[in-house]
Amino acid sequence: TCTGCGRIREYKDRTHERMTVQECLEASRECGAPVVSVCGGEPLIHPQIGEITAGLVAMKRWVYLCTNGTLLAQAVGEVCPSTSPGPGLARTGALRPSARLILNVHIDGPREVHDAIVEREGAYDAAVEGIRAAVAKGFCVTVNTTVYKQTDMNQIDKLMTTLERMGVRHFMLSPAYSYESVGDKDAFLSRQEVYAKFADIDRIAARHRLADTPVYIEFLKGERELECTAWGNPTRNVAGWRSPCYLLADRHFATYNELIENTDWSSYGAGKDIRCRDCMVHCGFEPTAALMLNRRRGDLWKTIKWQIRG
Repeated sequence: TCTGCGRIREYKDRTHERMTVQECLEASRECGAPVVSVCGGEPLIHPQIGEITAGLVAMKRWVYLCTNGTLLAQAVGEVCPSTSPGPGLARTGALRPSARLILNVHIDGPREVHDAIVEREGAYDAAVEGIRAAVAKGFCVTVNTTVYKQTDMNQIDKLMTTLERMGVRHFMLSPAYSYESVGDKDAFLSRQEVYAKFADIDRIAARHRLADTPVYIEFLKGERELECTAWGNPTRNVAGWRSPCYLLADRHFATYNELIENTDWSSYGAGKDIRCRDCMVHCGFEPTAALMLNRRRGDLWKTIKWQIRG
């Protein structure tokens, strides 16, 4: 498992379970979110991932499929002996290109760094193989990078240049969250360390197309405060609707309405819950920027310019 991820550790007793296609589509209908992020674990392990993504696209959702890329080449139709499908995995060619489907590949650094973080030799090469195959098949590909204490931002800058040449459209950066279930806490950043790590992010943003909004980037640099909008990215998994957020799981609810009505949202956030003290992850704060909460003069214009740049 990835060094900084708590997801598999949290649900280690339920890794054999999968949501059905119908459950996935119904969850999207239930909450009505226009953008759906299909995560895991690894979603390409699901044997019906093609039906899930096609169903969401048919519902006019914008779909981000978040993958480590290991099975991506196979999923877009390339026959790769190194990633040949096993029992219960997505079939070759399960995914079909759509303007509404974005393949979001997780890469945390150059080859040696990424392989060390995900604890698997060859992971970087497999992800790159998947990216090349997906771009060749006409898919929109973006890359998501988690920033740790040891992350060298100059390496990330060079990595982006390399991946852009392969056809990657955008890059999403976010500091890691210190999951309670992750034993090694030394890799995670305090808020002050996040500010220092992202101090030079404008230089990277000028050279590459970041999916992070200008408002969120200002937050990462320590130039402004944002409140967490935990309800802005509701999470549904095999256990139900996760409360309060993607990162914390105090309980699960059977329905979306129960999640919204029975979660004490005012109890969470920096200064309210110790677990939120250093959290600056995009899933909690990009909704704040999108909804123009904590708005300042000029935020709308900055956001428009960012969108026009593409």
